[in-house]
Amino acid sequence: MKIQQQKNSNKGSSGKKLRFPADLLSPIGDFLSTQIKKLETRKKRLEAEDPFADDERLNTSAAIDAEAAEQFGHVRISALKRDVDRKIIQIRKALSRVRIGKYGICEKCGRMIDTDRLTVYPEATLCVSCEKKRER
Repeated sequence: MKIQQQKNSNKGSSGKKLRFPADLLSPIGDFLSTQIKKLETRKKRLEAEDPFADDERLNTSAAIDAEAAEQFGHVRISALKRDVDRKIIQIRKALSRVRIGKYGICEKCGRMIDTDRLTVYPEATLCVSCEKKRER
């Protein structure tokens, strides 16, 4: 993958700012936008599946096992929705970095994120070493 270098800040070892060419960023931005739409659709489906979303459940006197199943279903759906929300936030961060021309640059250390990492995890905003430090 070809990376452009521009004079400006001290991001690269040669004192040049590193960035991906715009013709590579456009498809990445399109892909990330599509991922957000899919996740938002999934979130709406999850909200519809939440047993607590059904107002009729309040009017019925359910058996203890039915209520326990509703509680379990609600907790499961809530966890899945939190995961979807986290992914949407991460993708939006990556999209904003595409728009400002900083996609592929670690937001912590300023070094280029490995292209293999971006291929597998295109919404990455941290390089592997900064991600490991954050997880500790």
